[in-house]
Amino acid sequence: MSKSTSIRAEYERHGADGFYDQFGAEYRNPHEPGIRRALGAAIAQWHPDLLHVLDLAAGSGEVTLFLRENGAAKVDGIDPYTAEAYECRTGQIAERFNFAQIAAGALEGRRYSLIACSFALHLCEKSRLPRLAMELSRISDRLLVLTPHKRPEIRPEWSWELNGEIVIDRIRARWYRCKIL
Repeated sequence: MSKSTSIRAEYERHGADGFYDQFGAEYRNPHEPGIRRALGAAIAQWHPDLLHVLDLAAGSGEVTLFLRENGAAKVDGIDPYTAEAYECRTGQIAERFNFAQIAAGALEGRRYSLIACSFALHLCEKSRLPRLAMELSRISDRLLVLTPHKRPEIRPEWSWELNGEIVIDRIRARWYRCKIL
């Protein structure tokens, strides 16, 4: 993939699975500088507990690297598509669970102080998003979503309450707290 080609165009050309099959090992999020700025603002605004963070849909590790630089004690990465790129940049292995497996309980019994998901949750199938959100609430009571869209809409009936939003460089950082149903 050339740097001048947008990821959206590549998704249209190959489909998401085909794109990551072909380019996943060399993937880099072209919005990384903005993601770093949005993460910095989110940390300054909400002061999340960075004791044990899950970098969900971790890409090439841009969130993991930023969190490590900013005091995270431990960051685990999960990405079924870009695990090779993640390992190359971060030096650690990313588990390869996809949203369907996580929605089905693949992370049951784990506990994280924060889940950070950057530029991916809006790609989850609408029909799967409620179950995924509820499963995530079982493993953490804090969720930080970075998205280039107004999507995803995470509803209170899915166990999460929106407690703030920051927009930096057209990237939305949304801060959710698990709500008891």
